[in-house]
Amino acid sequence: MSFWGEFKSFAVRGNVIDLAVAVVVGGAFGKIVTSLVNDIVTPPLGILIGGVDFANLKVTLRHAVGNTPAVTINYGSFIQTMINFVIIAFAIFVVVRLLNRLKRKEADAPSLPPAPSREEVLLTEIRDALRERNAP
Repeated sequence: MSFWGEFKSFAVRGNVIDLAVAVVVGGAFGKIVTSLVNDIVTPPLGILIGGVDFANLKVTLRHAVGNTPAVTINYGSFIQTMINFVIIAFAIFVVVRLLNRLKRKEADAPSLPPAPSREEVLLTEIRDALRERNAP
């Protein structure tokens, strides 16, 4: 198989397309969660810690001198990233939990028993015939 033929068979495989859709939806979901954290969760937390914006929390190791920028440890950005992670992890947990419940409901749904095989039907007929013959 040629290189391009092999690539084509790889690219149109179902799993690759599913993965591409998941990446696009995941990117959009990430933007939603980032907005949730930055616009809804962070302001009340900032008020609780005295009106401080997380993005501005930092420790200056060396102040700016001339054209040399200051050297800082931006722990506020780290806190913000951790909050984002916890919210994303929780949101994914809730979605997976809901999907698992839906799958369980589908699995718990009663289904009709399978039809007996031809051999079972014949054996049942033989059993019934023997009972009739041996009955007093």
